Amino acid sequence: MAAYSDGYWWSNDNLRLHYRDYAGDAERPPILCVPGLTRNARDFEGVAERLAGRYRVICVELRGRGESAYAKDPMSYVPLTYAQDLDRLIGELALDRLIVFGTSLGGIVAMLLAATHRERLAGVLLNDVGPVIEQAGLDRIRSYVGRNSAWPTWVHAARAVGELNRDVYPDYALEQWLRMAKQLYRLNQQGRIVPDYDAKIAEPFRAPGGEAGVDLWPALDAMAEIPMLIVRGERSDVLGVETLARMKKRLANAKSIIVPGVGHTPTLEEPVAVRAIDRFLAAITG
Repeated sequence: MAAYSDGYWWSNDNLRLHYRDYAGDAERPPILCVPGLTRNARDFEGVAERLAGRYRVICVELRGRGESAYAKDPMSYVPLTYAQDLDRLIGELALDRLIVFGTSLGGIVAMLLAATHRERLAGVLLNDVGPVIEQAGLDRIRSYVGRNSAWPTWVHAARAVGELNRDVYPDYALEQWLRMAKQLYRLNQQGRIVPDYDAKIAEPFRAPGGEAGVDLWPALDAMAEIPMLIVRGERSDVLGVETLARMKKRLANAKSIIVPGVGHTPTLEEPVAVRAIDRFLAAITG
């Protein structure tokens, strides 16, 4: 297992935010990993452990997730604020050139970063997300985000994860559901297993337009010259086939892959994703 150090930075509204920092080749652009709506730095454990050493991998936790502080104002749980938070981190770490891996919400944040840091972005991976989010996916996510759930054991939590995601990962067994549960949840002070995020992140997300808050096509167009890999789960209900086709028409340097048999989102540890990521990184860094 690759070692990492814990790092912290402060947001514009004085929240202490957390990231995991895996050491790597200082001559190559670091990889900034930005997780999805209810996820945290553990979501990229497999990716980071595989790439660490060759690349510095920085796995952030957005406000309200994991070890990052919860916001006093739940209406700050929006992509524009997340992008401002990461802008602070990029400045503090003096990341003059970086690669961004964005999963779901993290991909939306990556698109917004392109508007302010286009010259710094050596490449972007968008994991199962684009400027248009399919209504079926939105409805599914809104049905569970922010629910106050708690379980007495990890097996109970794993079974709950399996029930919620059986259509996303139809081939998963209990072992995979246990791993996923330990990425998503934490043990609280009462000894119960609970989601590892502030339930109030659901408040702006449930509002009309809360999934992004802005028209993302111009943000995508700002990435036109940036090397890009778009990953779509074959069963995805978030990134539609038509949206992916439109994205590829607008992005001269974009390549895409379909991860068979999974929905929203691929883990990026699937063999087809591993091969594509290695090709993508080799084209950028050699």
